[in-house]
Amino acid sequence: MTTYRISQLAERSGVPATTLRFYETAGLLPAERTASGYRVYGEGAVDRLAFISSAKLLGLALEEIRGLLDVREDGACASVRARMRPLVTERIREAEGRIAELHAFMAHLASVRAALSGPAPEGACGPDCGCTTARATVTGPEREAWRDAPVSCTLAGAELGERTERWRALVATAVRREETEDGVRLFFPPRAEIAARLAGLAAAEQDCCAFFDFTLHLTPAALELSVRAPAGGAGVLAELFGGGARPSSPGCR
Repeated sequence: MTTYRISQLAERSGVPATTLRFYETAGLLPAERTASGYRVYGEGAVDRLAFISSAKLLGLALEEIRGLLDVREDGACASVRARMRPLVTERIREAEGRIAELHAFMAHLASVRAALSGPAPEGACGPDCGCTTARATVTGPEREAWRDAPVSCTLAGAELGERTERWRALVATAVRREETEDGVRLFFPPRAEIAARLAGLAAAEQDCCAFFDFTLHLTPAALELSVRAPAGGAGVLAELFGGGARPSSPGCR
């Protein structure tokens, strides 16, 4: 049976000895001690480290990796895959949220650049000079395009059911709701991870249901999601976001 001292394992795996000690302390990498007190790692340590490194590249937390390693010890790849799949799915959702936030930020930057490219006012800066920007807003024809979009959805079957459940699970975390003239306003705990999930879902929803209009407002004290839909989409809005629906024709769900 092959064993490795910590220096040997560090050289073989490319993982620094300090990291190996940390992994041992975190319960990710078991080690034994010789009579003289040296750490000794088993022959499966190299493969175990490769799995840990791969999981870290996927953005998995140490606690999640530890759980995967526990399942991996049973020797059944199918069990590891079953445990790993929802973790990767969650990382995809988080990435979608970050992408949506970046797209929104880029759009805001573009509007500020356009304003700064115009003629400067006489004298000092003022509230309307363009140097100071507040909450980004959308004006003009783009803002009302959702009113004329067809009330239809491109999702079906399992995709539709999965999207609906994701919305319902997230809406269930709202602390307050208000009915508005064209839809609903939901209030959530002001946490960045919730904002990212809302942004990602809203962006995905507009790819399949262009008749929705979403506005996300995040401050240190509040997180608000406003959702609007034309009269024909009221039933779909109520199904996803709760509340009573205005009289309407059948929606896409």
